[in-house]
Formats: sequence, C-alpha cells, structure tokens
Amino acid sequence: MTEIERQSPSRNQAEPATTTDEIEREQIDPERQASGEARGGAERSSWWRAAWDWARPLIVLLVVLSSFRSAVADWNDVPTGSMKPTILEGDRVFVNKVAYDLKFPFTTIHLAQWDDPGRGDVVVLKSPENGRRLIKRVIGVPGDVLALRQNRLYVNGERALYEPIDPEIASRIDEDEDPFRRMIAWEGIGPERHPVMVTPALHTRRGDFGPVIVPDDQYFVMGDNRDESRDSRVIGYVPRDLILGRAVGVAFSLDREQLEFRSGRFFEALE
Repeated sequence: MTEIERQSPSRNQAEPATTTDEIEREQIDPERQASGEARGGAERSSWWRAAWDWARPLIVLLVVLSSFRSAVADWNDVPTGSMKPTILEGDRVFVNKVAYDLKFPFTTIHLAQWDDPGRGDVVVLKSPENGRRLIKRVIGVPGDVLALRQNRLYVNGERALYEPIDPEIASRIDEDEDPFRRMIAWEGIGPERHPVMVTPALHTRRGDFGPVIVPDDQYFVMGDNRDESRDSRVIGYVPRDLILGRAVGVAFSLDREQLEFRSGRFFEALE
C-alpha cells in the first residue's frame, strides 16, 4: 500500500453517530421555544390588561368631566381687555351652560331649551366670523332697533341712561399704566345697567352705527370696553345656537404682569 493510500481515510469509515439524546434535544428545543414565545405573549397581554384596568377609570372620569364642562358648566380664561372694566385680563370666569338650554356635549345641538339670552347678559359664544370663543354682553335681542351715536346707545328709539360709576369699579383701571384718558360710567337699558368704558383718544370710529334691526334668532353683542372690542359691529349678528352659556362670576383672577392673584376678585359676581 502506498504512502498516499495509508494517509487517505477509508471510504467505509462511518461518521460519528448522532445519539438519541441529541435527537431528542433537537426535537424538544423548538417546543421549548414555542412555549417561551407563548409565555412572553401571555406576559405582554397581562401587562396590557393591567394597564387598561388602571387607565379605564381615568378615561371614564375624563370623558365625564369633559362632557360636564361642555354641556353643563365651565370656566374660561379671559386673555383680552374687551370687557373692561367688568372683566379684566387674567380673570377666570365661571360659565353656566344650562342657563338657557341643554346641548349635546361637544356640539351646538339643542336637546332642550327653557330660556333665551336677555339684554344685558354676559355670554360666552362662538364667533360667527371664525369660530373663536368670545365673551361679550348682549345689547340687542331679536326685533330690537339699535343705534350708537358718539358712544351713546339707543335701543328702540330710547337713549340709554348714563350715570357716574362706583369708585371701586373705576379703580380696576390702573391710571399709571393707562396712556389714554378713559371714560367709565354706568349704562342703563331699562331696569338693567352695567359698566362701560370708552376711549375717545383712540378714534376707532366704532362709536357710531345704525340704526339696525336685530333679525329673528340673532343677537347683537358688544364688549363693555367699547373702543377696544371686536364685536357685532365687526363680526355681525350672533345666531342663537352659537351662544354657549351665560357668564355669571369670576372664579379667580391673576394679574399676569405682576404675576400675582387679585384676591379681591375671587368669587365675584359680574355686573
């Protein structure tokens, strides 16, 4: 036998045999893997179930509170001074949304109605111009004939009565921060009266309009700060279904410039 033949492996030499234990392990390992995956899936399912059990009451609570705020009562922050001196920037105003009717939550769909906004009411509404939420005072109801002459209001041909304002209300406007000379007075329309403020130096040309007749199912609203309010003189009449509720008082107030609470305005009713 040659040297090469002695070094070559025999063709009949058997390869190492696979043992029974190894075969069993090869058969069992996929089963163990599947079992592990099932166990991991069960653990994840159990985690999601526990998370849902924890979150479900919170979600229900948020839905209930949101529905309550949408349909029954709410509080709105006032970012502008269009309702001075009645409402100041930084006031958080309480809104009674069932003052006139009951709406389906998150909509303007009326479920029931028992009253209509009255002249002099301070209301929260959606602007017919762009849908923004506004707070204004109802000046004219359906059928009223309105006119403004040099910032003097006429309703159905009768001139509103103007009287000196209480010093406490006038003091809400800080003269040191006011570059203009404001004129503040009580404005009376029949048995109702409320504060108004005009600033002749601004020359806004909003002090004269009309006469106009308020259409059916529409309302004419204005801000108490007559020369610095974007109201029905600009955005037009407000349809009844866009009036969301009546503002009845100040829950609390924050002076944003001084970063301090106005404690004297907490739980204060609106004039």
